[in-house]
Amino acid sequence: MTVQAELIEPVKVAPYYKSTGKEVAVFEHAYKNLLPLLVKGPTGTGKSRFVEFMAFSLGKKLITISCHEETSSTDLIGRYIIKGAETVWVDGPLTVAVKEGAIIYLDEIAEARPDVIVAIHSLTDHRRELYIDKLGIIIKAHDGFMLVASFNPGYQKGFKELKPSTRQRFVALSFQYPEPQIEIEILVNETNVDPSDAKKLVAIGNKIRNLTELGLTETVSTRLLVDAAKLIYSGLPKRLSTKVAIIEPLSDEPQITEALTDLCNLMI
Repeated sequence: MTVQAELIEPVKVAPYYKSTGKEVAVFEHAYKNLLPLLVKGPTGTGKSRFVEFMAFSLGKKLITISCHEETSSTDLIGRYIIKGAETVWVDGPLTVAVKEGAIIYLDEIAEARPDVIVAIHSLTDHRRELYIDKLGIIIKAHDGFMLVASFNPGYQKGFKELKPSTRQRFVALSFQYPEPQIEIEILVNETNVDPSDAKKLVAIGNKIRNLTELGLTETVSTRLLVDAAKLIYSGLPKRLSTKVAIIEPLSDEPQITEALTDLCNLMI
């Protein structure tokens, strides 16, 4: 199986991103000091958007890998393929990033196979080099190369953890859901929804996030609120928008979805 890599060239228009702390400065200094970065936090808290924003700010190419249980070191490093009557080597996205000095973003790195962690070890310490065993060569990373990975501790807890020895190879940033006023601003800027509707959506999001007794695997992300705001702005009824964009993605349990529907209908 080959990995799907998304290559993003430097763009002229900045992705919208609202800073909530010192994360921009941390990223800049990590890049400056040739340090790998681990971005931690729940789904939909802006981790991927932040990395895109920083790649734009630094004028860097960004290669994004959405890791899953089949993602292997071969997918990232490269493989031999048959081309016509001969066998040729094709660099994987990690090798391309190392050679060209791009930023590579391993999204949900804990989902990948263990050999991926082994493959990046020598890129996350003072060596900054990639060993390609099938070619028997070592490639020193370009000065502009940066390794960024994301991890969802809440979701992965007890399932797929990053070993402490791996974590300690990274500078780490924790992402949480934004403060209400900032989240309202994000919704308005992302969707042009009326601020009063954005305020109601954010109130719904925070209410559900505090309902820990429901036992939801994931709670309301900023991404879900943005989706609901887009639907409302385009003219879909508000209650229907919250149901399909917020409630239905959270649970398939009829009792839970009914309870959440009643709650949202009272709040919007």
